[in-house]
Amino acid sequence: MGVQWPFVVCFLLLWTGCSTGAFAPAEPETSSDAPQACNPLGTAYTRTTMYFGLNRPMGNISESEWQAFLRDEVTPRFPEGLTVLEADGQYRRQDGTIERERSKVLVIVHDNKPSTQEALNEVVLRYKQSFSQHSVLWETARVCAAF
Repeated sequence: MGVQWPFVVCFLLLWTGCSTGAFAPAEPETSSDAPQACNPLGTAYTRTTMYFGLNRPMGNISESEWQAFLRDEVTPRFPEGLTVLEADGQYRRQDGTIERERSKVLVIVHDNKPSTQEALNEVVLRYKQSFSQHSVLWETARVCAAF
């Protein structure tokens, strides 16, 4: 599958545009708002994808540091499950140079309740504090899923 340029442009805009904001997804769907495509086999959920850069001012975040963060900060907040992917990303810095960075991509399919939004915000905050990060890119979308 080839590169989808609109996605790349959107990704870069999201990367620079969501640098300091807190997680604030759309309101949870009610059962009457659930997409028809979800029925009868699926259920409406929210999927949040977070992109954690592994560069920091004093060197790269190691695999063991990432695993400790996942174990201590993410898993306790989302014990029902999550997915972590390896990624190589890039973005344009304000000075025009291209920054390339290894990343961890965290995907969580959830209920979008206020307590879940709070847990997502806390993960972002803890990552930024723990690893001297300026931002964590995140995106959220309504999805249909079945387990």
